[in-house]
Amino acid sequence: MRVTRRPFICLQCRPMPLKPRLFHHSTRLGNSTPSSTSPDSTPTRPTSAPRPSIDVKHIRQNPTLYEQNCLERNYKFQSTYPARINTLHQQWQDQQRDGRHLRERSNLLRHQIANPASIQGDEDSALQQLREMTKEQLLEEAKHLKMQLSSIEANELRLTSEIEELALSIPNLTSEQTPRGNEPLVLSYINDHPEPTPAESDRVWRSHVHIGSELGLLDFAGAATSSGWGWYYLLDEGAQLEQALINFALRIATQHGWRQVTPPSIVYGHIAAACGFQPRDQNGETQIYALAQSAADRERGKPELVLAGTAEIPLAGMKADSIIEEADLPLKRVGVSRCYRAEAGARGVDTKGLYRVHEFNKVEMFAWTEPNLSATTELFDEMVDIQTEILEMLGLHCRVLEMPSTDLGASATRKCDIEAFFPSRRQKNEGWGEVTSASICTDYQSRRLATRFKSGGKVNFPWTVNGTALAVPRVLAAVLENGWDESQMQVKLPECLWDSMGRDSIEMKHRRK
Repeated sequence: MRVTRRPFICLQCRPMPLKPRLFHHSTRLGNSTPSSTSPDSTPTRPTSAPRPSIDVKHIRQNPTLYEQNCLERNYKFQSTYPARINTLHQQWQDQQRDGRHLRERSNLLRHQIANPASIQGDEDSALQQLREMTKEQLLEEAKHLKMQLSSIEANELRLTSEIEELALSIPNLTSEQTPRGNEPLVLSYINDHPEPTPAESDRVWRSHVHIGSELGLLDFAGAATSSGWGWYYLLDEGAQLEQALINFALRIATQHGWRQVTPPSIVYGHIAAACGFQPRDQNGETQIYALAQSAADRERGKPELVLAGTAEIPLAGMKADSIIEEADLPLKRVGVSRCYRAEAGARGVDTKGLYRVHEFNKVEMFAWTEPNLSATTELFDEMVDIQTEILEMLGLHCRVLEMPSTDLGASATRKCDIEAFFPSRRQKNEGWGEVTSASICTDYQSRRLATRFKSGGKVNFPWTVNGTALAVPRVLAAVLENGWDESQMQVKLPECLWDSMGRDSIEMKHRRK
């Protein structure tokens, strides 16, 4: 079958609607932040999407807890949602009460119309009034009551929908182990610093951009022409090093019992939103690239498709709207995928080169566990141990951090990052740069994705845990910078990569055509 290739064109640059599905920077997803002034503007969740099951009752009973939690995590706009939910719930109860009264009156009318003798009780003035009404009057009132009930039911549906959308946008509750505020807590270090006393060292440090250019491993100029800033080409040993790093991380993870998966890079927008990838504020942008829809697709209610920013999203989606066997928990998966992120913001010296890019390979771990802190923490610690083992064998000096509340995304209740030492970043934050992350998400994602398991005849929601095994560009950059030998004009490779690379170093070679 012949496949016709269609051009990629920025949505904002299109002179007129085109049929091809194109990339654009998504500002809203399927569960995007609802507007308190215009709830109807919130995109409707596709009927094919998993039906979320949010514990709205807990939010209603603990509005102060959720409000404070939002403020601690810098979700200021969402901090108003718990109180708003209680206001809407009160309105819903009022509608329910009014509806019951109208239904009681409607039932009496139907009985009076069908069989006037069936209504007894002269002492009731309402019943006496019904007996005095003509059939035409009864039919007219019944018609009027039907219209009122229809309006009430519409209001009830609107209120419950708005309550659900507000609840979906509230971030997860924060773990007691998470520091409140902006400062992370240093838990431990990995490997020794390559230069414990930099002032006394005569070592020449180079950035990976300089090294990659000298050795002919990186091409940013060509990528800027073909794709723009934030993209890159890996050449020769650079491309080989990428594959070596991926295979090394996969080997370590699978040795620890993680089952390997190759996930898709395109997922539905409502799946990404259910995983917690949504804006913090009303007008905020996500880091998600969406595929533009045609007018016909929108009219048919076809779900929006997005490029996955991490394999966490498609891995979580594997069990969306399904039931996991309890005996299979914990269910551990590791996948390598291309990742796409808009990475909005100014470019600077601390983000140059491979540190912040729009497209990259990443090895990701994802697991479902029993819904208890003990089982989940055990698996979370295993993830951090795997990350530590990988970075330790790569010879990188790193620090393990317990991340503060303001750094948590919507889904995480707790997060640990590992930062590696980058010589090129030593003027900023003493050279530290994030290379891995691990998060506990409790039942935030499983409730939104309708992922369940049965235990003792009851349906429960498993907890989810995710963690980076290896983010290729940043680790590759750290390996180049830390392994650089100025005197030999070469990069000394970690011993764990020698077999995959077929060499122990990358040296300067004659310029290749």
